[in-house]
Amino acid sequence: MITRAFAEQFARDWIDAWNSHDLARILAHYADEFVMSSPRIAVVAEEPSGVLVGKAAIGAYWQKALALAPALRFTLREIFVGADCVVLHYEGVRGPAAEVFFFGPDGRVVRAAASYVPHD
Repeated sequence: MITRAFAEQFARDWIDAWNSHDLARILAHYADEFVMSSPRIAVVAEEPSGVLVGKAAIGAYWQKALALAPALRFTLREIFVGADCVVLHYEGVRGPAAEVFFFGPDGRVVRAAASYVPHD
């Protein structure tokens, strides 16, 4: 079970890592073969499925995304705690976002899915 204390610590560390723009620090939260899904993957990484697997592929995508958004800054709004996941509601450069994180036994993320308010 995920505890509130674990979720709050993860949220602080994750937001701080993204706001630092330090890719190694961001990726430290994730297992080597984690799965990431996001509608932004289809746009930035040109992967039509919106899904990438592994630190190498996702790191390359995030490196490109960080370069495209040098003013990127996340502001945490809410933390939701599930039995086996944490959901962060945050404000980013494109508006509100929610991201769900599933964790492996070592406390690193094995699957994450980001969702955004659609912009047509």
